[in-house]
Amino acid sequence: MAANAPALRDSRALAGIIDHTLLKAEASRAEVARYCAEARDHGFASVCVNAVHAGFVADELAGTPVKTCVVVGFPLGAGGAEAKAAEARLAIAAGAQEIDMVIDIGALIEGDLARCRADLASVREATRGAVLKVILETCLLTDAQKEEACRLAQEVGADFVKTSTGFSTGGATVADIGLMRRVVGPHMGVKASGGVRDAATAWAMVDAGATRIGASASIAIVAGATPVANAGY
Repeated sequence: MAANAPALRDSRALAGIIDHTLLKAEASRAEVARYCAEARDHGFASVCVNAVHAGFVADELAGTPVKTCVVVGFPLGAGGAEAKAAEARLAIAAGAQEIDMVIDIGALIEGDLARCRADLASVREATRGAVLKVILETCLLTDAQKEEACRLAQEVGADFVKTSTGFSTGGATVADIGLMRRVVGPHMGVKASGGVRDAATAWAMVDAGATRIGASASIAIVAGATPVANAGY
């Protein structure tokens, strides 16, 4: 079993690796506050939000083990290395402990690995002391490109590779999680995100090598209920 994967197949163990995620543009502070309360109650790993909510979430979660997670370069990854690094530094200053950044997808696809690596390294440097997860957007990549992205993320010292934003043409698959785990080995984190909406799917991702799950349907996942249909995560 990969490092940090839950050893026990129960809802509390699963909750402990879920990033309770609210990334829709119209999210209100009341809704963000509800997600924070749910994360505290269920023992989720983090609450993952857009940067505008970073300080608010950090305040809501103060004194709890639940982390504040903020996305950077989201959802396209096309804002440029300096912009992503600045965004990450601001999020951390506001209280974020984990950063989920979108890779430079265009550079990766066209084979400009130097630009792609520089993008990753810039954000890694800006996030020293925080957890960095690198979003590959696997639905847009060939298997060879997924493997290259995993290697680049590992080279710069990222903590996780992550499948998806949840806002593109597809989300996490068991096959992609297995591929990513094979490339990065047993010690780096692998996060499944996008379309994980029930416990069976979440456990399948864990069995394939995921050590973190990103989901907006987190309550349904741990309760074994049928989630309400929603966009994105």
